[in-house]
Amino acid sequence: MSEVFNPYSDTLNLPYFIAEIGINHNGDMSLCKKLIDMAKRAGCQAVKFQKRDIDTVYTQEYLASARQSPWGTTQRDQKAGLEFDKADYDEIDRYCREVGIQWSASAWDIQSQYFLQEYDLPFNKVASAMLTHYELLRVIAAEGKHTFISTGMSTTADINAAVTIFREANCPFTLFHCVSTYPCKDEDCNINMIQTLKDTYGVPVGYSGHEEGILPSILAVAKGAVALERHITLDKTMYGSDQSASIEEDLLVNLITESRQVTNTLGTGQKEFLQHEVPVAQKLRYFEGGKSVNS
Repeated sequence: MSEVFNPYSDTLNLPYFIAEIGINHNGDMSLCKKLIDMAKRAGCQAVKFQKRDIDTVYTQEYLASARQSPWGTTQRDQKAGLEFDKADYDEIDRYCREVGIQWSASAWDIQSQYFLQEYDLPFNKVASAMLTHYELLRVIAAEGKHTFISTGMSTTADINAAVTIFREANCPFTLFHCVSTYPCKDEDCNINMIQTLKDTYGVPVGYSGHEEGILPSILAVAKGAVALERHITLDKTMYGSDQSASIEEDLLVNLITESRQVTNTLGTGQKEFLQHEVPVAQKLRYFEGGKSVNS
């Protein structure tokens, strides 16, 4: 078995940043490549997609129901229009290698996970919606790849069950704190949950955000998140259910730049009298006895 990928080995470029393209490519490979290019320019380490077999994930009744979209008049037309096929994923794999960025996808069914196994992906991802799909989780955990596990729309008992599966398989994982509303209000982000996950499970913890801005994501890093995942888009007004909870390039660049400054800004927590404070003290402490103790 090849060495398991460690997303945290490059300590100078933390948090590890995953740009979630998801289905924001709208089934268009040209648009997909523009999103990959955007993620690479911004400094993301990876891009991620969503893979599902629509006949497994949705009922036939649901797929036959009405829905207007660029691809037709039914839910099936819309869902099929957003799915990439084998040739598309072959091209994604080739293009990401050419550009120099990692990629992966979250499978929404077991067959899709088997499909993804055909590629040499560095990590797996469990979507919040799949956290309680225990059969799927066992298939993913059996691969032994580092897995990012989102915990939105879930209870502590749900998280416990998923963690047990991955620990029993001896599969390394990161828990993503997540709130599954699109977009998520800042007051619902509950960033303090990151510390709770760290204390409870003793594993790396990240944040998968769906807010419109970037403040909660930066606060997440300050709270100890070692990985971030955010949906990205070329234009928030484009067609698609995830576009409004996605960030455009300028905000993505700001988020990555600022989140990677957080660790240095937080410092060590040990009080220091910095050398470049000395002349300031000499200038301002005019009074007798103003010299600091042990200075």
